[in-house]
Amino acid sequence: MLGKTRVIFPGEKVLLAVSGGPASCSMLRQVQEGVSQNAHKKLRFLPGIVYIDEGGVAGLSKEMRQRTVFELQELFTSTGFPFYILPLERVLDLPTSIIVPVQPQSEQVTGAYKAAVDHFLLHGSRNDVTLEEQEKISPCDVNESQTCSLQQLIGSAKTLTAREDLLNTLRHHLLVHTARSKGYSKLMLGDSCTRLAVKLLTSISLGRGAHLAQDTGFTDSRYGDIISVRPMRDYSAKEIAFYSYMFNVPTVSVPNLHTKTQDKASIQRLTESFVTKLQADFPSTVSTIYRTSEKLQTAVRSSSDAADGNRCLLCLCCLDTVTDVDSALQATLISEQLSLTKIQDPGPLESELSTAEECYSFKVAGNCGGTGGGVVCCSSANLSREAQTSISPATWASFRGNPKMFLGSQET
Repeated sequence: MLGKTRVIFPGEKVLLAVSGGPASCSMLRQVQEGVSQNAHKKLRFLPGIVYIDEGGVAGLSKEMRQRTVFELQELFTSTGFPFYILPLERVLDLPTSIIVPVQPQSEQVTGAYKAAVDHFLLHGSRNDVTLEEQEKISPCDVNESQTCSLQQLIGSAKTLTAREDLLNTLRHHLLVHTARSKGYSKLMLGDSCTRLAVKLLTSISLGRGAHLAQDTGFTDSRYGDIISVRPMRDYSAKEIAFYSYMFNVPTVSVPNLHTKTQDKASIQRLTESFVTKLQADFPSTVSTIYRTSEKLQTAVRSSSDAADGNRCLLCLCCLDTVTDVDSALQATLISEQLSLTKIQDPGPLESELSTAEECYSFKVAGNCGGTGGGVVCCSSANLSREAQTSISPATWASFRGNPKMFLGSQET
């Protein structure tokens, strides 16, 4: 996938987001084999690893979090890549510039890839992180006050669906900030085909259909200078599980926010259960959803529409409130206006039946079913509308003079 697209240039620094699961660990193993000397098609970029510790959100104790960090440290050290282990509490200290897209420094012109290959072959690769610096980066020191603040922030979301959505946004902000501060231009995510299929249906359910191309596509450039890449999107969860088993890929099981929850606990969990059960009976379910996501593209907007003021402050996607006249949003707005508008001038037939004394229910039973205050009841108003469209004027005049004449045959 990386060879077909040529998104990553030789000598470029790429940060791998590893969560400890099978997909991200398989991605790490493939990159490790690709940059080795014995690789048939060698990867020529400079990889780094980042892990976000979310134990504070999941309610894990400090001992369990340290145990998980130590296991991942051993795994990352064996690769020889520089790695960064950060607690999610660091997101509370991020600068406000993280929500402002940064324009890339230079555009890639024709022939730039070949020039980058020649430069890489001449100068080779070099790791800028020393062992002394690595030891300062690795320990996961967590402040209890920050953990409580993070738990209060996540707990402010009333539903588990909103908590998971907020958690994904905070995690991605911290990943982008780490890549930007450490000099990485690409961020590699381990989203599999199955996860992206679930994410596509979940995003539609949450009203994020306009941003599906960015949420599920191979590349995501919403942050400008940092481009997110999803190289594992061609592999299903089953294929990744077989790969991990056959090649003994080490993984670390880390509890998260929706661990041991029911299927209907959140929209994300319900969608995942639905897709997984449907995939068991119909094996082409995930691939069909995946092929649909490949056809999606982001609508081209003008520079004024893509300005900072027209972006969401959380996900940095362009707001989809600027739509055509015949869009679904405009239809909803028109319906809202009509439902709030009061009729000022009644029609000709409704003005004739403007009092309860002229209502047929009042004449026969002495009680009108209207709202009171001299306003005509609903049955009389409907009768006047039907008379205007379906009854001739002569028949309507006769009915007004003697209404029992028309009802006598029905009563008998």
